[in-house]
Amino acid sequence: MTETHTSDSTTAERHPTRQAWAGGLMAFAAVTLLLTGVLDIFRGIMGIAEDDIFVSTRQYVFRFDLTGWGWIHLALGTVAVIVGLGLFTGAMWARVAGVAIAGLIVIGNFLSLPYYPVWSVVMIAFSAFVIWALCVVKPDRFAD
Repeated sequence: MTETHTSDSTTAERHPTRQAWAGGLMAFAAVTLLLTGVLDIFRGIMGIAEDDIFVSTRQYVFRFDLTGWGWIHLALGTVAVIVGLGLFTGAMWARVAGVAIAGLIVIGNFLSLPYYPVWSVVMIAFSAFVIWALCVVKPDRFAD
């Protein structure tokens, strides 16, 4: 007796709903990383151009020059935009780089939290969503 059956996992992996979720999460991560990058670029420009926009906290452990922070955020934002564009292709390098740059943005915004607290918290939340979306989806498993 020949037993022919398809693996339940293979059938589930090619399910259209799962493919839609995978594609949707990748698009979500790409758009959110692009938005995070653009906002970080604006924050960098503000830090470079006008240091008086930010609050200066004297008793903060991680005290840096605001112009230096501006350059750091400008660089992080630029890389985030480039990686965000790469995420639209679904490439593995873009997913790995997306998690890495989102992690760096979280660290950078945590360290500059006292200078612009609300913006920092928003940026940390956006970056956390990017990391989550890029880590939970496995689009290469759902490809035809």
